[in-house]
Amino acid sequence: MPSKSDTAVTDCLSIRHPVVQGPFGGGLSTVALVAAVSNRGGLGSFGAHQVEPDHIASLVRDLRGATSRPFAVNLWVSDHDPGGLAPTPEEFERYGSAFTPLFEEFGLPQPKPPSSYGPRFEVQVEALLEAAPPVFSFVFGVPSTAVLGACRARGIVTIGAATSVMEAKALEAAGVDLIVASGSEAGGHRPSFLSRAEDVLCGSFVLTQLLSRAVRTPIITAGGIADRRGVLAAHALGARGVQVGTAFLACEESGAPAPHRESLLGAQSRETVLTRAFSGRLARGLRNRWTDLHAEGRRPIAPYPVQGWFLAQLRAAALAAGRTDVISLWSGQIAPVLTQRAAAAVFDSLIGAES
Repeated sequence: MPSKSDTAVTDCLSIRHPVVQGPFGGGLSTVALVAAVSNRGGLGSFGAHQVEPDHIASLVRDLRGATSRPFAVNLWVSDHDPGGLAPTPEEFERYGSAFTPLFEEFGLPQPKPPSSYGPRFEVQVEALLEAAPPVFSFVFGVPSTAVLGACRARGIVTIGAATSVMEAKALEAAGVDLIVASGSEAGGHRPSFLSRAEDVLCGSFVLTQLLSRAVRTPIITAGGIADRRGVLAAHALGARGVQVGTAFLACEESGAPAPHRESLLGAQSRETVLTRAFSGRLARGLRNRWTDLHAEGRRPIAPYPVQGWFLAQLRAAALAAGRTDVISLWSGQIAPVLTQRAAAAVFDSLIGAES
């Protein structure tokens, strides 16, 4: 059971243990992983920022069918960067030229422009409100007053992510229920929204102390946590809960391809990098050929989500060829300590229970 200091998060979320599974986008989240964590007494999370609006209702139904306990659905408030919503034909050709050698390498034709590069948040969130999951978590911004008001009216708990004190204060001013302190050690995207991501790279344990002093809203620490030691450290520094991503991503229940999971548990995990090379937004993953090609700004990068769309056209062919050198392998810096392959075992190690 949670200690007295944990109740701000456990009571708010109606869970037994103040452990949140980090949401993974791009097909890396699964209903099975969410259910495994929620059924264990934590909060499972499904990264849905690439899920089309008309599929959100069925996703929430599937999650409810897999667990009777609370879970979160995660969206990105900011769904494109400048120039990334509708590139001109000239821009599309210029962006695509950087990928031509890869398409030729895999024997694939150069892709044609899509009708869209991904779903729009404004439509997704309406579908989410209609489906009314127990928890709505979000990154890259603060939803509108109308959206947050609708969440409160429907009894949906809200969780926002901050990488700085300014962002935490913006979330608190909007009335968000819980705030994730997203440290630079964490794997995946840096969810900054008031500053350039490269300019707010505070570590999770420093950020936790800063945010816990700056706002009254309960803080959930994310980044650099994979076992009970990290949980205790976060709580000692002012957190009321933790969010764990990489350790769950390496589990068999996640949607990560087997080569990705094995990389997280192998020697490659010793070196991660922050890069915009995969999606156009800054994110932490394992170093590979693609990150090296884009190191130090030597190659042009298209704006989000265009950069990621081009790479997505290559992903299936790369995986079929057993290639992980040109796909994203999201990972936090904590990966070298990972040993568990099952979500239940990871969860039990976080709460100090025997598996």
